[in-house]
Amino acid sequence: MQARNKQWIVAASIAAALSAGAHAQSSNVQIYGSIDMGFSHRGDHLNEHIDSQNRIDSGISSGSRLGFKGTEDLGNGVKALFTIEAGYEADTGNSKQGGRLFGRQAFVGLNGSFGTVIAGRLYAPHYTLMSAIDPFKRGMVGQHHNVLAAGVTTGGANLFDPERVDNAVAYITPSWSGFNLTAAYSNSATAQEAVGNSGDNRVFAITPRYTNGPLDIGFNYHRIKSEGSDAVKVSNWTLAGAYDFGSVKLAAAYEQNRWNDVLGVDNDDLKLKAWMLGVTLPFGKHALLASWNQSELDWGAESGKGRQIALGYTYAFSKRTNLFAAIADTHNSKSRQTAPVKVGGNVVVAAGDGAYGGDKYQNGLQFGIRHTF
Repeated sequence: MQARNKQWIVAASIAAALSAGAHAQSSNVQIYGSIDMGFSHRGDHLNEHIDSQNRIDSGISSGSRLGFKGTEDLGNGVKALFTIEAGYEADTGNSKQGGRLFGRQAFVGLNGSFGTVIAGRLYAPHYTLMSAIDPFKRGMVGQHHNVLAAGVTTGGANLFDPERVDNAVAYITPSWSGFNLTAAYSNSATAQEAVGNSGDNRVFAITPRYTNGPLDIGFNYHRIKSEGSDAVKVSNWTLAGAYDFGSVKLAAAYEQNRWNDVLGVDNDDLKLKAWMLGVTLPFGKHALLASWNQSELDWGAESGKGRQIALGYTYAFSKRTNLFAAIADTHNSKSRQTAPVKVGGNVVVAAGDGAYGGDKYQNGLQFGIRHTF
């Protein structure tokens, strides 16, 4: 508890220092954030001995956060920029992202006619693309992320859909009539580099994207490779896009994933294909959301299909405050138990036998309120 208190004392001190610096130097520094709270229900666990779960949760539609970002004009059209962003649980006050002070984002860089170069803890390009295309983003129970293989993790990260990458550098080109390209690299995606780099998850990603008017379409490729006795190679390519007709917004995505040398066993490769179709129907301050997701897992005895259907609703009181609700249901073929499709959202603790991890619930309901500042 004392460590957490010290972290937030440091955060408050940084906020005060940045605010003072903004007034003294007339630099562009912004303090921002959001608080997201609501109710979550999980049911239909794959293990019959685990009951349903009800919780008051934080960060349901999007993670609660406190952030600081700013720029400084260096002349000749070049600007320095930075972002540091902390995630927190509004229902407990605890830090998220494993207790990190600035676990959501932390980077510094330069921007100019050449584009943008940044370095630090960054969102993965795949995450950024799918968060824009998926009607349920990466918060509510209907998110596309649920149909990716739950068991394919290392260092606490899902390597088919890494959310953030440590020790990373990225380059984003200028926009050429709506087209740009992002290239990123990390020599250790989930922790500090090890001695000799043994076991580090090295990442390379490239994402061309076209965003112009109602059309948003992008392609992502990333490769993750670790070294040492438990070496693996992971690759992902994703094509995703959306078109906003005004009265309706349609979205679709297709991706292929491959994991080589799983568990260090020869010829034990894992393959995963996933699809998403989504729709958003706005009317006034209201919006209806719907999506269908399916994945096919090819992994020996654990091969099988999983699908998810989801419905959602949002109501905007203002530009900064909205209500939300979502319901999702998944179904797994009987063989797909090690890496099932799960209704995840933000809940991973079982209301029952905790030995099962609580990550295999197959339906969920959420509703709540979010305020941004």
